Amino acid sequence: MKPEVIQQAVEDFWTKRGEQREGQEDGGKAGGEARANGHIKGFEESVKGIFLNCGIPAEGIRTGKPYLPGYYRVRKQWDLVVVYREVLVAALEFKSQVGSVGKNFNNRFEEALGTATDLATAQKKNGPFGAVPPWLGYVFVLEETEETEKPNRQSHALFEIDPAFKGMSYTQRYQEMISRFVGENVYDIGWFITTQRADGGDITYKEPLPTATARTLQVAIEGRVNLVKAMLGE
Repeated sequence: MKPEVIQQAVEDFWTKRGEQREGQEDGGKAGGEARANGHIKGFEESVKGIFLNCGIPAEGIRTGKPYLPGYYRVRKQWDLVVVYREVLVAALEFKSQVGSVGKNFNNRFEEALGTATDLATAQKKNGPFGAVPPWLGYVFVLEETEETEKPNRQSHALFEIDPAFKGMSYTQRYQEMISRFVGENVYDIGWFITTQRADGGDITYKEPLPTATARTLQVAIEGRVNLVKAMLGE
């Protein structure tokens, strides 16, 4: 994936968020400018392009919140689902956080863990996806602010917490979350982006987690598509 494609997705992210915020009665003060999810579409399209380049027909790439079966609940909407010859090639979630990271970090974590666990359990118990196991991706876009970058104060619990989390900033916690998701096979691949919109209008982005970049995502998708095609005898 070329840097200019990522930059365009990041710029679209900020443009769409601004449009959504201006269209609300409260001017987006409640953080609701993200509700329509249109701000993340640029990232969805960039990932969709990878699958198209791998030879997946456009009709097999489903966006618009397609449903997949669950186990603890009947079904769950995913952001991008790829099906090829009746095989689930991939399912990806696209999430973001702009502002109020301290209030919403746990919600993002619980959503991500619950979604992946529910689908994996459905496959284990009921096998809706057949002989080819599901392949899951998690894409996360985080606004870089002073709040996200400063080390957090000591976290406390009734028992000893994992020392790896001590002193981590929220950006580092998100990176650790994605690293552990992939390391423990909760998700198969991740993509983590941080972005800033300066007062002067300049928009920048970073990919601080080397194992969860656009490049690693692209290579993983190419490998997954090749594997599925090989299993189908192509």
